[in-house]
Amino acid sequence: MTERPKPDKRGSYAYFQTMTTRWMDNDSYRHMNNATYYSFFDTIVNQYLIENGVLDVEKSPVIGLVAETMCSYFRSIGFPSKINVGLRVGHLGSSSIRYEIGLFKDDDDEASAQGHFVHVCVERESGRPTAIPEKVKSVVAPLGRVTP
Repeated sequence: MTERPKPDKRGSYAYFQTMTTRWMDNDSYRHMNNATYYSFFDTIVNQYLIENGVLDVEKSPVIGLVAETMCSYFRSIGFPSKINVGLRVGHLGSSSIRYEIGLFKDDDDEASAQGHFVHVCVERESGRPTAIPEKVKSVVAPLGRVTP
């Protein structure tokens, strides 16, 4: 059996965006529903790609489809909270990228949750796997794993 990961520190992530929880994110147990964590993962990855000009959700000939995702939960997050979402690249392959994401509640230095998100690059039209475009590689490479 694999040892449970320990929460990452903020300093181990290369890029951050601040997002907020919403009233509707809470579930009946008064904390953020697990599906919402994945929404934050999806949002930071795609927002980063859009802001850096390598993803046009309507026209890019190569897109990333999620092949795998995972999340470890350490501390509850709920509304109202500010979430500092950290992003780094754990692996940059020939046709896939493993993004690693940490969710830091308010001013906490340890992640409340962390996980990963693997994009496989495919041709939009055919849906067939393809190489990561060079422009995408140049934008995500600086997100490589940070050693605090």
